[in-house]
Amino acid sequence: MTSSDVNFSQLQSQQNVPAEFFWPEKDVAPSEGDLDLPIIDLSGFLNGDEAKTQLAAKAVREACMAHGTFLVINHGFKSGLAEKALETSSLFFGLSNDEKRKAHRIPGNISGYTAGHSQRFSSNLPWNETLTLAFKNGPPQVIEEFLTSRLGNDHQEIGQVFQEFCEAMNGLTMELMELLGISMGLKDRTYYRRFFEDGNAIFRCNYYPPCKQPEKALGVGPHNDPTAITVLLQDDVVGLDVFAGGKWQTVRPRPGALVVNVGDTFMALSNGNYKSCFHRAVVNVEKVRRSLVYFSCPREDKLIVPPPELVEGEEASRNYPDFTWAQLKRFTQSGYRVDNNTIQNFSSWLASDSAKN
Repeated sequence: MTSSDVNFSQLQSQQNVPAEFFWPEKDVAPSEGDLDLPIIDLSGFLNGDEAKTQLAAKAVREACMAHGTFLVINHGFKSGLAEKALETSSLFFGLSNDEKRKAHRIPGNISGYTAGHSQRFSSNLPWNETLTLAFKNGPPQVIEEFLTSRLGNDHQEIGQVFQEFCEAMNGLTMELMELLGISMGLKDRTYYRRFFEDGNAIFRCNYYPPCKQPEKALGVGPHNDPTAITVLLQDDVVGLDVFAGGKWQTVRPRPGALVVNVGDTFMALSNGNYKSCFHRAVVNVEKVRRSLVYFSCPREDKLIVPPPELVEGEEASRNYPDFTWAQLKRFTQSGYRVDNNTIQNFSSWLASDSAKN
């Protein structure tokens, strides 16, 4: 099965889900309730209220040390932008298969449309369609240009809305980086903000069609994001699970809230003090689910090294080797399927001859 063979409209008309979409029992084990996440009100921090900033930082620290995820509200987005971006993702996924495939992902590239990721894997396929777009703040407006070049001017608004949404996400992630620095008690609270200000990002629209055997399939399999931090906008359909306290727990959508997950790169930048969030996306029988995801990444050639104050004097106290985002991206794009051991396996790969070739 190749990417061009996957047509979820046809698959949904079949009685059973193809075996390529089945996942191991441990991966599809049902959620055992809702995860009680802190809801961080960013208004005090964004307005310079130091007392409220310290309260927010304390809640962030506790969540990041426990499971690596929290919710944020009052994040400063322009009214209606999040809703418009979700509607625009529905507009894209509602195009004909021939139209969507004009934006197909070319192997080796980040940007493009995929269905079931079958161009990369042959089993445990995710029950989803994705549109992934590389983003860098400032001109040229790379998202708008990519989509216009692939889809033509008839669909120019799709690129414009996603471009605006990513610019807002970029501004928010810079604020979150500063809040993370404060939560760690760094002397220079802007350390992480400055570290990422010349970085890049990956934007992804996820579309999870209804599935006749949701107990066997997954929208996205269990994994930790290899990137730094992830900011997620869910629609109102339940589907995000986080593994915390030894069990899968559901992160219910909350109007106006965004989910923030720590990824492997930030875990390394914190010298392991903050946990990379282990999560998955489940599917259901009746409803389409949509989400928009913004993955923050450092500049490709920048060395991932924690602040000196997080490392006790000796090199032995370092939990991870020095690496660049380019190296980690190469590892995860070369056939390795991200999971909850990515950073450990990547560290071993870095020490091998394969990384040097």
